[in-house]
Amino acid sequence: MRSHFLRHLDEQVMKRFNMGKPAKAKRGIPSKVDDFNAWYPFIVEAAELVDKRYPIKGMDVWRPYGWKAMRQIDALTHAEMERTGHEEVNFPLLIPEDLLEKENALVARLKRAREEGVDPDELRDEDEEGGFKKEVYWVKHAGENELDIPMFLRPTSETAMYTMFPLWIRSHKDLPLKVYQMVNTFRYETKQTRSFIRVREIHFFEAHTAHADEADATRQIEQDLEIVDRLMDKLCLPIIKAKRPVWDTFPGAHYTIGIDAVMPNGRTLQVASCHHYLDQWAKAFDITYENLEAKQQHVHQTTYGMSERLLGAIVGMHGDDAGLIMPPAIAPWQVVICPMIRKNSDVDTVSISHEVADTLRNAGLRVHVDDRDLHPGQKYYDWEIKGIPLRLDIGPRDVEQGTAFAAKRTGGKQPLPMDSIVQSVRDVLDEIADELRARSTQHMENVIQPLPEFTENDGTWTMNGEIKEGHIYELPFDGSDAHAEIIERTTGLTFLGDSTDDFSEERPCHMSGKPTKRRVLLAKTY
Repeated sequence: MRSHFLRHLDEQVMKRFNMGKPAKAKRGIPSKVDDFNAWYPFIVEAAELVDKRYPIKGMDVWRPYGWKAMRQIDALTHAEMERTGHEEVNFPLLIPEDLLEKENALVARLKRAREEGVDPDELRDEDEEGGFKKEVYWVKHAGENELDIPMFLRPTSETAMYTMFPLWIRSHKDLPLKVYQMVNTFRYETKQTRSFIRVREIHFFEAHTAHADEADATRQIEQDLEIVDRLMDKLCLPIIKAKRPVWDTFPGAHYTIGIDAVMPNGRTLQVASCHHYLDQWAKAFDITYENLEAKQQHVHQTTYGMSERLLGAIVGMHGDDAGLIMPPAIAPWQVVICPMIRKNSDVDTVSISHEVADTLRNAGLRVHVDDRDLHPGQKYYDWEIKGIPLRLDIGPRDVEQGTAFAAKRTGGKQPLPMDSIVQSVRDVLDEIADELRARSTQHMENVIQPLPEFTENDGTWTMNGEIKEGHIYELPFDGSDAHAEIIERTTGLTFLGDSTDDFSEERPCHMSGKPTKRRVLLAKTY
């Protein structure tokens, strides 16, 4: 089915997705193509995902429709965790200050070791800022009493979890340890906030694992990336997976793989990340186990995290000038049924609509019947802006013909037979998902372009071309950090890192000329 849509992405379809000439905006909705920065916040609120009017900047109130969508994403994540043997935990929100200092000392030491090119074990902890110290929210009083030890709201949970891991891990029989939680985290982002993309209270997923050795931890990273692929397929989001350059790797990690979605304006949005920690955190928190030789050995650890940014990517990637388009897998309601009420008709379309809804619900579909006493056009607008994948209209004539009239949010209308309504609806929802995947995949393929060539003359590098707005650039790269700095400074773009998908054949490095298959990506980022 997917290949069918890839072959038939005609001009009309692309226009509906706002990759060509923008469609005429409806009811004051800004143009997604012409002004994405105005379109995005308008849609987020008009579709009733969140309300930004709460009196703390960056802490939006989830509205019922938005929370239902986020919980559907959570449900998919829960299922993947269950499938891969992770167990859910829930750690306290408050963390004592001394644990933050412990994390800061570790992060600062690892950062300094990286900068100096030495083994971290050769360095002592120093009073150097690192970690989340500048971003956390502090709690220093309980009632009128000043706390002996100040506490902070979790920005993430390494310090909290790794304090407990030594109590849970004693022997090789306790490994691997694989836990996760879905919680709110808090970071004082000083940059301009933007719903889902940059907020101060974050709906956060984090998986933490401990392993007997580096090889098993590496296998966990591979499994994390497989989980990412499965989730993003359901969200209809093509992604870039790239091993971050050294200077953009979390200092507490051996390496970081960032997962980026491509937004309509060509910018990338990191929606997930995987960190391989080796045994660095284990040494700091004394997480050891007794191996088969009855000797104490430090565990190797990984983390995998995602956030509500996933919903921001869905809004940005799949929406159009009429509103949201929800992928069927996470739509709060996959189907909305609108009974057509006709005067002087003996057909009770409302009752019939509820009967059809019950049939679909019993088959596991999420269905809502809109039996409000409103003009049909108003109902259509409401569900269009909310991005409901499929609308079924049922009028007296439809009942007589034994059909329901289906309108896809991606475009297209057709009658569906009532006697096979469940399978027919499932087929149409699959079509919609395939259309969204094809559209977003084509968009990503269109925006990734080769980086213009660089030439050197007497130590001065010149780029033979220009950087265009709305594009991501790829290049074969096996150069130095100095070469990377020249590229970033000249282009104004950010190194995403080494793509997990190399070039199929060796190519000369953009700067050094060395043959390499390394495929490096650069972009403007959120």
